Amino acid sequence: MWLPSETMWWLPSPETISYTKTALSVAASLAATTVLLRSITTDLIPESLYNCIQSNLRKLSNRFSSKLTLIIEEYNDLAGNEVFSAANVYLGSKLSPLVKKLKVYKLQKEENLQICMDKDQELCDYYKNVKINWVLVSMISRNVNSRNINRKRDHHGSVSNEARYFEVTFHKKHLDMVLGSYLPYILQKAKGIEQEKKTLKLFTIDYNGIDYWKFVVLNHPSTFDSIAMEPDIKGMLLEDLKLFLGRKEYYKRVGKAWKRGYLLYGPPGTGKSSLIAAMANYLRFDIYDLDLKEVQCNSDLRRLLIGTGSKSILVIEDIDCSVQLHNREDSDGTNDDDKVTLSGLLNFIDGLWSSCGEERIVICTTNHKERLDPALLRPGRMDLHIHMSYCSFNGFKTLASNYLGIQNHHPMFDDIQGLLNKVNATPAEVAGELMKSDNVDISLEGLINFLQNKHNNTSK
Repeated sequence: MWLPSETMWWLPSPETISYTKTALSVAASLAATTVLLRSITTDLIPESLYNCIQSNLRKLSNRFSSKLTLIIEEYNDLAGNEVFSAANVYLGSKLSPLVKKLKVYKLQKEENLQICMDKDQELCDYYKNVKINWVLVSMISRNVNSRNINRKRDHHGSVSNEARYFEVTFHKKHLDMVLGSYLPYILQKAKGIEQEKKTLKLFTIDYNGIDYWKFVVLNHPSTFDSIAMEPDIKGMLLEDLKLFLGRKEYYKRVGKAWKRGYLLYGPPGTGKSSLIAAMANYLRFDIYDLDLKEVQCNSDLRRLLIGTGSKSILVIEDIDCSVQLHNREDSDGTNDDDKVTLSGLLNFIDGLWSSCGEERIVICTTNHKERLDPALLRPGRMDLHIHMSYCSFNGFKTLASNYLGIQNHHPMFDDIQGLLNKVNATPAEVAGELMKSDNVDISLEGLINFLQNKHNNTSK
């Protein structure tokens, strides 16, 4: 077949074809050799020798490099390495298109997925304009006596000894910055990430458990925006909680346990339990519900209280009637460990046992503040007393917004305000009336009738 001369340029010459075949043959041979060497390395070279070769190659490379590599192992002897755990959490939040593989898992009874780097993956981070490379290395060790390995079973049931560590590489001149600033930043950042993703738990007493506690997931929707409280009291409480969260060093400096006590008092139905849930959601703290009627003696009380975690709220509801606490002056000469005493409770709230843990809130609730022993009420035990009163007009407007979506003034509000000034109605009672219909007018009319009937009954 004849082709014009000007189109002949694209046809390969015999020499080009021969050269291309040779190049492809060499490439295929190199690839096969690489696979063969990798197979030999895996199957024939002892693992200890292979690891030694790798280590020496890294040392040789580092000797002629301006880079420095830190090793952060997963375990320090038998204890977990907090820096490794924090880095795992931190790097899991630094998703990058360059990372080809990630590990995703979910713990039982947790709501959120956990994301972390997979082995042999590299991630580049920047801190104060300094480039820092991270690589998660995983090595299988045959040294069963090693203390820095994680022993786990594979799907065949055999046990493997996995040693994991991070290699952190950066320029040598930044060593002081990495140790003094960057790694502490990661520790702090990881705590914030874990706290934000934390699944809140509600703990109750379980004498059959290892530490006397069992939990369920706390899904209470209450927030400070939904609580029917006077704005000034709500604002004061929020400011107090914010101040408490940021005073770790202050409490250490003054020699006090990092805790805060609140007394919530007022008639039933005024929102004490909802406020506790709102505080837990705001702080991201677990709740430990301590029913003193289930506690047999001071020894059990100590074990229960020691079993509570940091960043938690210990709640003792209806403390005035949950159990008849015996004061020091009421001692009958019997061993205090045979019963629950006021001294035993106060020793945890304010004594030596109060230092077992940190960043804790203790909340006691009561319908009758006047019945409580003054020893329980003083500052250092119950630092802030919050009166949970009957529903005010401001509280009603919050409930009307929550339940009926009313954002502006409604013509029936004036009648409701007048009745609330005359009648003691709890937020629970008002909310109950507002929930009876989705129709705004019908709901508000029902509330007006309820308040009017209550006023008529109290006037008789």
